[in-house]
Amino acid sequence: MSNKPIFVATHPRAVSTAFERVFMTRRDILTCVHEPFGDAFYFGPERLSPRYENDEKAREESGFADCTYQSIFDRIEREGKEGKRLFIKDITHYLCPPEKGSASIAPSLGGQSIKKGVGTEGHTNGTTNGKVNGHNGSKKAPYPYDTAPEPGNPTVVPAEILRQFHFTFLIRHPRHSIPSYWRCTIPPLDKVTGFYNFMPAEAGYDELRRVFDFLRKDKHVGPVLAGKGVCEKNDVSITVIDADDLLDNPEGIISAYCKEVGIDYSPKMLIWDTEEDHQRARDAFEKWRGFHDDAINSTSLKPRSAAHKKKNKSIEDEDAEWKQKYGEDGAKVIRETVDANIEDYEYLKTFAIKV
Repeated sequence: MSNKPIFVATHPRAVSTAFERVFMTRRDILTCVHEPFGDAFYFGPERLSPRYENDEKAREESGFADCTYQSIFDRIEREGKEGKRLFIKDITHYLCPPEKGSASIAPSLGGQSIKKGVGTEGHTNGTTNGKVNGHNGSKKAPYPYDTAPEPGNPTVVPAEILRQFHFTFLIRHPRHSIPSYWRCTIPPLDKVTGFYNFMPAEAGYDELRRVFDFLRKDKHVGPVLAGKGVCEKNDVSITVIDADDLLDNPEGIISAYCKEVGIDYSPKMLIWDTEEDHQRARDAFEKWRGFHDDAINSTSLKPRSAAHKKKNKSIEDEDAEWKQKYGEDGAKVIRETVDANIEDYEYLKTFAIKV
C-alpha cells in the first residue's frame, strides 16, 4: 500500500470541498492542502489561464503574482515536514494548458529551453522570453512557454514529480456541475468570486480524463481497480469517486476510499461541528471566496434524503429550469457545455468505486 501524499484530482463543482472536509477531521494523521495550484494557474508568472491576463491589478491584489509551480511544490514540501501524510485536493486543469493546448514543462520545474537546445545545458531558472514569464515588465502572456514537452504528458509538471503522489479522482455529472459553476460567474456571486464571465474551458473534464489516462498509461495508477484486487507494494489502485454516489452513501464511499488510500475509517470523519473545525475551514477556503460557502457552513456529511436525491430530468426539463434561472442565452451556453463534457464524464464513471 502506498504511503505517498494523497492527491484528489477533480474538476470544479464536484462536491470536492465537502469531500475534503471529511479528511480535514483527521488532523491526527493528515495535513490538508486546499487547491494550491490555482495560484500559479491564474495569477503567477507561469500562468496558463487567460482569465486575468489583461487584469494585472487583480493578479497583484491576489497576493500570488509571484507564485510559480515550483513555489507551490516548495510549499507542499514544507507542509509535509510536520511528519503527517499530506492530503491535497485540487482542480486538475490547473496543471494543464487550456483548450487542449500543447503542454510543455513549466520553466520553474526545470523545463528545458527549446532555444538553448534540449539535451544541452538548457535548464531554465523560471525565465523565458527574457523576462520572468510575463512578470516584472514583460507584457507578453507567459504561455506557451519556450520549453520542451514530455511525450504524452498533458501537464506542465514533469512525470517524475507526478509520480511522487497517490492520485485518486472525484467526478460529478456535468448536468449538476456546470450550472453550479455558471452561478458562480454571474451576479450576485461574481462580485464575491471575482469570476465575472463563464469560460467553458474551465469545465475541467477533458483535462481530468487526459491526466487520468496518462497516469494509467505511465503506471502511476493501476492496473488494479479499487475494490477489485490487492495492489503490490507501493502500487496505487485506480480509485474514482462519483459525487452522486458519495452524497447518497457517504459512509460506504468514504470507508471504501479510505481502504484504497490506507487510512483507517471512522464514522467520526463524517462530522465536523466544533468552532475549531469551522475556523480551520474558513481559513483554508478563504482565497476562493464564494465557491465554498456550502462546505464552510456544513457540519457533517449525511446521506441525501429521497426527496433530495438528484433525479434524472429530461433534457427539456433541464433546459426549461436553466432558462428560468439564467435566461435563454445562459441556458444555451450551459447546455452546450454540459453536452460537450458528458462523454468524458461517462468514460471516467466506468472506473468509479461501487459499494
